[in-house]
Amino acid sequence: MRTAPTGTMAGRTVLVTGGTSGIGRATAAGLAAMGARVAIAGRDRARAQRAAHEISAASGATVEVFVADLSSQAAVRRLAREVLRAYPRLDVLVNNVGGYWNTRHVTADGLERTFALNHLAPFLLTHLLLELLGQGGPARVVNVSSHAHAQGRIDFEDLQGERSYSGARAYNQSKLANILFTYELARRLGPGPVTVNAVHPGMVRTSFGAEDPGRTQRVLVPLLRPFMRTTTAGAATSVHVTTASDLEGVTGQYFVRARQRRSSDRSYDQAVAARLWHVSSDLVGLTDSLNGTSSRSRTSNDRTWET
Repeated sequence: MRTAPTGTMAGRTVLVTGGTSGIGRATAAGLAAMGARVAIAGRDRARAQRAAHEISAASGATVEVFVADLSSQAAVRRLAREVLRAYPRLDVLVNNVGGYWNTRHVTADGLERTFALNHLAPFLLTHLLLELLGQGGPARVVNVSSHAHAQGRIDFEDLQGERSYSGARAYNQSKLANILFTYELARRLGPGPVTVNAVHPGMVRTSFGAEDPGRTQRVLVPLLRPFMRTTTAGAATSVHVTTASDLEGVTGQYFVRARQRRSSDRSYDQAVAARLWHVSSDLVGLTDSLNGTSSRSRTSNDRTWET
């Protein structure tokens, strides 16, 4: 007979996108082990159900499955509707899903796939679930970014890589977009029940980018693999930012190895963040309900940061 899980996340409901493998699955497993009711979203139903069964068997927690290819805006909206119907409250949203493609791919919406999946999907899903996140008291949004954001810049003149495409450039741009979105959402929400933070999981041993690898990945990844972190270690920062009691109310920050860090200078450009917000809203057909900037305009330059 299965024993009801107990732990620091008991009674809390969590949604992890990209939760069927890699860092996302390890994040879901870590939260389930702490007693959370976990939902995972993935593209492949059989893989998702297998992951849910294995996580549940190991933790005793309830693990539920949603199937969605989040590169499609219709699928993002369908996922949001299903989550809204399934749960009276959502305590945590971990926007973990992401990908890398060496060659340019176009989604069903006519958008470049890296930007669509890595940035627009979490941007839209978070908006659609914000009301649910605020239903049950304090709630957290965790956006999985990467240190690659430091090499990124938002090219508003060629956001979709139509004129010139590089897999690395598209990925770096999308990871910078994750952090700009995190900071801008935190500013617009202001003090309140919902906090939003970004994390860098580190270099982790996963199948990331294997679908369409670049030359660097084909050559270097096999050499670096023995030195990469395990998925459990990679997920540790997401789990920490999701659960740590001392982070209650902490919002608009960037975490590496479970510690608060300063992100790149470009990530603090509020004009770029605001422009990206409006462009993203247009691309997903979203009427922006968070028009105003909070009176608490967060500036991260006035803090003492670890380096």
